[in-house]
Amino acid sequence: MNDWIIPDWPTPSNVKSLFTTRNGGGSSAPYASLNLGDHVGDEPLIVKQNRALLRRFLPGEPEWLQQVHGTKSVNLDEHDFASPCEGDAAFSRCPGVICTVLVADCLPILLCDRAGAVVAVIHAGWRGMAAGIIERTVSAIGKLNPPLMAWLGPAIGPDHFEVGEEVRKAFIEHDETSALAFISRSPRNNGKWLADLFLLARQRLTNAGVAEIYGGGECTFSDPAKFFSYRRDGKTGRMAGLIWLEQ
Repeated sequence: MNDWIIPDWPTPSNVKSLFTTRNGGGSSAPYASLNLGDHVGDEPLIVKQNRALLRRFLPGEPEWLQQVHGTKSVNLDEHDFASPCEGDAAFSRCPGVICTVLVADCLPILLCDRAGAVVAVIHAGWRGMAAGIIERTVSAIGKLNPPLMAWLGPAIGPDHFEVGEEVRKAFIEHDETSALAFISRSPRNNGKWLADLFLLARQRLTNAGVAEIYGGGECTFSDPAKFFSYRRDGKTGRMAGLIWLEQ
């Protein structure tokens, strides 16, 4: 059995979305059990079976990306997938095309417009977010008319995401209000900060013109029964955030 998350946000009726958890698959520890990542050391055949299980609940095959913590947003309507597709975000205006990212602490962001004409997904780790993956994806989609809305999926929470001064600096150099998303790790600081990915994403989305933002706050690190977490476990599986337009 699975306990997948169906995002709770007021999308148009033709927009469908899903976030998998770690449960309901066939992988063994440390990938137990619904690992969908084919690059983490799990048995390829088992990963294929896990993906086939997910596929049974979808209108088509998810469009899997080769994620590199970069800023490339892929227009899936113009890609034939005959060759590997590298990117950390994807969007589509065609019904049945399933935009997909894999995560295990990084923040999955789902996007759609009020007209139900376009959907997108973003793999937002701190590197990609600091480099502008959110802004570039919103820009690639086009004018915000009708406006976009976003849903923030599970990610490592602000009580567990420790980063160095270079991470804080990378965000503050872009926007000084980003300082609100960092809390000193100790009275002496020691160059360590606790970062709030959810707040950083909300700031970036708002600045990019996305006014409606839902979800956020569910921590992958603190719930080992439900979520994979790279920061917590190191060797672990991957979950998927998916969004598509219904045919």
